[in-house]
Amino acid sequence: MNGLSGLNKSPQGVVVGLVQLQLPVVETVEQLSAQTQKIVHMVEKARKSYSAMDLVVFPEYALHGLSMSTAEELMVNLDGPEVQAFKAACTANKIWGCFSIMEKNPDGNPYNTGLIIDDTGELRLYYRKFHPWVPVEPWEPGNMGIPVIEGPKGIKIGLIICHDGMFPEMARECAYKGAELMIRTAGYTAPIRHSWKITNQSNAFQNLMATASVCLCGSDGTFDSMGEAMFCDHEGQVIEAGGGRSDEIICAEIRPDLIREARLNWGVENNIYQLWHRGYVAVQGGAQDCPYSFMKDMVSGAFALPWEANVVHKDGSSCGFAPPGRVYIGERPNLLEK
Repeated sequence: MNGLSGLNKSPQGVVVGLVQLQLPVVETVEQLSAQTQKIVHMVEKARKSYSAMDLVVFPEYALHGLSMSTAEELMVNLDGPEVQAFKAACTANKIWGCFSIMEKNPDGNPYNTGLIIDDTGELRLYYRKFHPWVPVEPWEPGNMGIPVIEGPKGIKIGLIICHDGMFPEMARECAYKGAELMIRTAGYTAPIRHSWKITNQSNAFQNLMATASVCLCGSDGTFDSMGEAMFCDHEGQVIEAGGGRSDEIICAEIRPDLIREARLNWGVENNIYQLWHRGYVAVQGGAQDCPYSFMKDMVSGAFALPWEANVVHKDGSSCGFAPPGRVYIGERPNLLEK
């Protein structure tokens, strides 16, 4: 399914490159501009080093580093020079690109935002991280849903960011909307290595979906990101993996045709279908109900863990952030969805 990391591309294959980008230090506008150009250069490197590559993916925090700064002058707009540079790079190199920005929010804290731009420079996917890594991250929780798009060669793509991948509901939502490939970008450091691997694999297997996941890499003098790019096929097997070498691009071929075949023809372990058709051997069509208490309670606004009252960390105080004074406004339409 991998085609020698995409060097031998099949007619049905989609070649994806994951950039283990060196963890940057970005504390000034000048450094932000320089890092923008570094990313543009890496798009060019991706195209030159893998002529068959369809999509190049950069990690979370690729533009801003891990400072968690919310300084106004470092935050980015969709129509700002940074995103325009990414669009131009995709157009010039005739390649799709997945990028990370910290997006200005006039109504509160910035958003941790992921973008996918096609090979003509058009913004095709716009996603705000649902689950900031609390209590460490100050970002506003995402409010535009989890979009799935048609990517190069017709492959259906979803994008989630870092901590999102620790929630099986996120991968299930991507697959439910048709994703055949789920991208996960991250800035994780070494303590997360084990959970990173097992969740990337389980997210793939439980949804008959390929996953492509990548972290920043190297040290900024304070933090050490781990790289650890990895591709998993729809059986949850790792088909390609990177290590800890900064700026290395790890590639693999994804075969959406095999994913589609499995989703239609698997009986045993076709779990995303069987979720709504449980026990179909015994009862016609299976039990089509919602037997899960947590789902019912979330819908009714009554979700509460048995140990909820004793949870210690409920805001960002332990990481130096003042308790918020605002409440979540609620979901808003995604600007790219009609």
